[in-house]
Amino acid sequence: MTALDSPPASASAAAPSLKIGPYAVDPPVVLAPMAGITNVAFRRLCREYGAGLYVCEMITSRALVERHPKTLEMITFDADEHPRSMQLYGVDPVTMGKAVQMIVDENLADHVDMNFGCPVPKVTRKGGGSALPYKRRLFADIVSAAVRAAEPAGIPVTVKFRIGIDDAHITYLDAGRLAEENGAAAVALHGRTAAQRYSGTADWSAIARLKEHVRTIPVLGNGDIFSADDALRMMAETGCDGVVVGRGCLGRPWLFRDLQAAFAGEPIPAGPALGEVAAVLRRHAELLADHMGEEKGLRDLRKHMAQYLRGFPVGSDLRHQFGLVSSLAQLDDLLAQLDPDVPFPADGEGPRGRQGSAGRVVLPEGWLDDPDDVTVPAGAEIDSSGG
Repeated sequence: MTALDSPPASASAAAPSLKIGPYAVDPPVVLAPMAGITNVAFRRLCREYGAGLYVCEMITSRALVERHPKTLEMITFDADEHPRSMQLYGVDPVTMGKAVQMIVDENLADHVDMNFGCPVPKVTRKGGGSALPYKRRLFADIVSAAVRAAEPAGIPVTVKFRIGIDDAHITYLDAGRLAEENGAAAVALHGRTAAQRYSGTADWSAIARLKEHVRTIPVLGNGDIFSADDALRMMAETGCDGVVVGRGCLGRPWLFRDLQAAFAGEPIPAGPALGEVAAVLRRHAELLADHMGEEKGLRDLRKHMAQYLRGFPVGSDLRHQFGLVSSLAQLDDLLAQLDPDVPFPADGEGPRGRQGSAGRVVLPEGWLDDPDDVTVPAGAEIDSSGG
């Protein structure tokens, strides 16, 4: 089954009810913002498989306010994409408030998600992303500024964060409480510290503790959801209200079909044969070409090739050619060389995407000295979107 020839299954009323502000999210599934991945083309591809909330790439509040051309291009949404969900990054309450006010005034989005989970060194060394919740008052001020700007327009603001900086600096319970107190519509926890990055195993027990701690708004879980069974298990083990799916859908947008079936209590479809995967890959290419132009879109597709072909018996030379594809015609020639009847590989599921290894978190000098300091670190407002 592909997104092109089979509509997604209807969600059942028995599926858990998740509301983020005025929006029902059914099934309770959110596509995590991923830099360089969750552009309008990829979101469209995923939406063709199932319902949920699909969030765009990380947008920097400063870049939005300053109207950087690349950032304005990144906030493209399909005409039928609703609610339009935008993730904002920022470390300055004033700039964040201006960015959300711009979203309201210019009708740029229907939902704002705030990024306090990014572990990338270029972000944490400026005090942003997963470093920021350690500064409790500054964190609260940023959330409050966003909510104050969004609330009159009925735009819900959600907050995503990690367990903490490292095992010695755990912040997630404070972050959840402060987000709740300052008007967030929901919170999402990635069950790793910043030091872990994407290595090891996500600690789902932390999600359960956050759910016990935050009582008045939904709590979503994130980390190590690579199959529909993983999503059901996370919700059963933690009591969370919904799941946030990131790396698990890379090269596997049909995961959203599986999730919709699972939450409706229906059988989870078998993984697609290679011919079906080829059709999905071709559809992804078309969408990227429509969004970016053929040459740029096909270059962007290259990063996805290994994930689509993972586990299938495709020779190294052919894989190499897929990684150099530059036109739809060339892609069609390569896809024609695949055996469409090869079944989905047994090892086709499981961890995918970046993993890497744990390491020390790079922070601004003196960052850990005073968690109640509200000083915005100098130069912390990065001016480029996308992470």
